[in-house]
Amino acid sequence: MSSHPPYDEMYDAEGHIRAHYAPFAAWMDDTQDARIAQKRRQAEISFHRVGITFAVYGEESGGERLIPFDIAPRIIPAGEWKVLEAGLIQRVRALNMFLHDIYHGRRILEFGVIPESLVLRNSQYRPQMQGIDLPNEVYAHIAGIDIVRAGQGEYYVLEDNLRVPSGVSYMLENRKMMMRLFPELFATQSVAPVEHYPALLLETLQSVGPEGLDEPVVAVLTPGSFNSAYFEHAFLAQQMGVELVEGQDLFVRDDTVYMRTTRGPRRVHVIYRRIDDDFLDPQVFRPDSVLGVPGLFSAVAAGRVTLANSFGTGVADDKSIYPYVPEMIRFYLSEDPILLNVPTYRLRHDDDRKYVLDHLEELVVKEAQGAGGYGMLIGPTASKAEIETFRQQILAEPERYIAQPTLSLSTCPTFVDSGVAPRHVDLRPYVLSGSETMVVPGGLTRVALREGSLVVNSSQGGGTKDTWVLEG
Repeated sequence: MSSHPPYDEMYDAEGHIRAHYAPFAAWMDDTQDARIAQKRRQAEISFHRVGITFAVYGEESGGERLIPFDIAPRIIPAGEWKVLEAGLIQRVRALNMFLHDIYHGRRILEFGVIPESLVLRNSQYRPQMQGIDLPNEVYAHIAGIDIVRAGQGEYYVLEDNLRVPSGVSYMLENRKMMMRLFPELFATQSVAPVEHYPALLLETLQSVGPEGLDEPVVAVLTPGSFNSAYFEHAFLAQQMGVELVEGQDLFVRDDTVYMRTTRGPRRVHVIYRRIDDDFLDPQVFRPDSVLGVPGLFSAVAAGRVTLANSFGTGVADDKSIYPYVPEMIRFYLSEDPILLNVPTYRLRHDDDRKYVLDHLEELVVKEAQGAGGYGMLIGPTASKAEIETFRQQILAEPERYIAQPTLSLSTCPTFVDSGVAPRHVDLRPYVLSGSETMVVPGGLTRVALREGSLVVNSSQGGGTKDTWVLEG
């Protein structure tokens, strides 16, 4: 997969500008460098003013920093987006059906499509959810699916984020910034809007409220202002026009959740939680958690409140389950997967493990339950010592790891100190599931700003771009 030069989003193999980038290329030719530099500075100042920062753990420099924003958009033509959208909806529908199944009839395990131990012994599997019915049978109401392009431009799903996917506030703020700085660019072509995402999110959340209420009360549950994504929690609550609450602002009485307000208790029907399962209810999970709400689980079990995303969704986005998603799609939907997985070696299998141990310097090895670009080995850039350490870890606990080829991620023109240069990108579209499943056109494009780097995570020095889906 990595034998070709990376797929270039803007230029074809002969160096010609792809049609969907032509208006942007013409604008770049007509715009003076000084004006672009000035606009880049303006963008940086605005982001500082809005306070969009990202807490970086383990850094001495005070912990908070701005995620760099690049003003060259990532542009996706209408035809390509149509396929991506269909593939994303298909995938998330199958993942929700899988979650409902493993907490109910477990047909997929009975048929041996997925090894039982991978699910039932998974640290994210919540036996307490067994037999609990959820509105519309939806577990992951908000999914962030990471997509990469490799080879000759084929799209692959790199991973599924179904617990508390973040980053959507950057998608919205990046668009706002581009429209403010470069209105003339939007006049040259028809870019699908994204600013209705908060309205769609609210609609999705209200569609899964209990008891068929007309306007269920929704609240966003945050662990608090020290959290790395707190800006986003506050931003989304404000954009949806709902309350932002912490665990201590809620209490449960008679399996019903209430919010403390200055006018007395107010019932809450839907909670968009941004706290991990373990910390949500000290009566059921971690007794030492001060972030959650005692009794929340029993309120969910009684159908008196809907939690988005639900308890127990993490088992479906675990990297050890990821290789089986194409089989899930076939099993539940009787359809072929529209979007491909990255070829994946399952190290619990002897043949796969032998191959990986012989080719560690060529592969990416990931911890099945790791996240954020940590706990992984990127073979081609790793030292001999790092490779040796991973070899020993794999030999000791092979089932904890998966391995994949090193993908040569596609590149996108990006403003760097020396001018404009190609940098590797990925894409995280956001899929909303309530009474129906929808995707906002585009998503968050993350860009690896260091030359040659393939790590796009903001926690490891990546930046973001506006993603334009052209309307057909």
